Amino acid sequence: MVQAPIALTCGEPAGIGPEIAVLARKALGGDLPFFWIGDPRHLPADTKVQIINSPQDAGDVAADVLPVLSHPFASPAIPGTARPEHAKDVVAVIARAVNLVQQGQASAICTAPIHKKALKDGAGFAFPGHTEFLADLGGVDRVVMMLACPELRVVPVTIHIPLAEVPSALTDKALEETIRITHAGLQQDFGLPTPRIAVAGLNPHAGEGGAMGGEEITGITPVLERLRAQGMQIAGPLPADTMFHAKARAQYDVAICMYHDQALIPIKTIDFAGGVNLTLGLPFIRTSPDHGTAFDIAGRGIADATSLIAALRMAYEMVNTRGKNGRD
Repeated sequence: MVQAPIALTCGEPAGIGPEIAVLARKALGGDLPFFWIGDPRHLPADTKVQIINSPQDAGDVAADVLPVLSHPFASPAIPGTARPEHAKDVVAVIARAVNLVQQGQASAICTAPIHKKALKDGAGFAFPGHTEFLADLGGVDRVVMMLACPELRVVPVTIHIPLAEVPSALTDKALEETIRITHAGLQQDFGLPTPRIAVAGLNPHAGEGGAMGGEEITGITPVLERLRAQGMQIAGPLPADTMFHAKARAQYDVAICMYHDQALIPIKTIDFAGGVNLTLGLPFIRTSPDHGTAFDIAGRGIADATSLIAALRMAYEMVNTRGKNGRD
């Protein structure tokens, strides 16, 4: 059972974050304890809100009311238009959530989408995104991005870099660290004592014995053999084009992919609305909806909260799994 509520950050207030927070509360009610950190003025006008003084008060709020840990911003929000004066407080809310989870006042963090350019322009935000900022706040050098839905979990070794740069970025160290962090995360947060890991090749047909590229032979295979010798259950390198149909997915718990689209295309095809972005390797649990700020539909009342609801549920399940393992 969750010992403390989940902290949901406001994200970019001009995006759909405030709307989907309200929709998530309506969908989950009091079954999953969480509170929202942000400026109440940024929530939809008809939102039922109760300002709380401490995260522990969230459990006393009625199921149809959103518990809010107030964090005043410089001004109201204009849906669809990021305001530079909001940037420093968007960043501060994230840092505040991390502080709460580190103090044990929150059990996990769920982050609403941010707009990286707005943060850079308004607050000189020096990080590529949420993940790197959270790693810095958590005091760790290496974390792993996982995308998950009920039918599939994927982890890209390289993420937001041009395709032409992938082969040089795909070092033995990067691959091994990714697999080790993923393996540990599946044990700790998903309760899988012996995770089954499938690793994709980089080239078509996983290189076809060197005929279509040598990275599998010279780089990927030696790393996998070394980790197998240490007891990990790893298949690969496998042709990526045959890894993601239903029968293949039943053979593994996670797919390690070599680059961004190799990982994200299959999961977004299988569950476009319900995928969850989570960060492995942090000293706390963090999940997030797998979409952006959606400025184009913000404030129109048509936002879909499916991914945020799934992210909150996954954080809740991860907290409980850690608790059962005695690691909370």
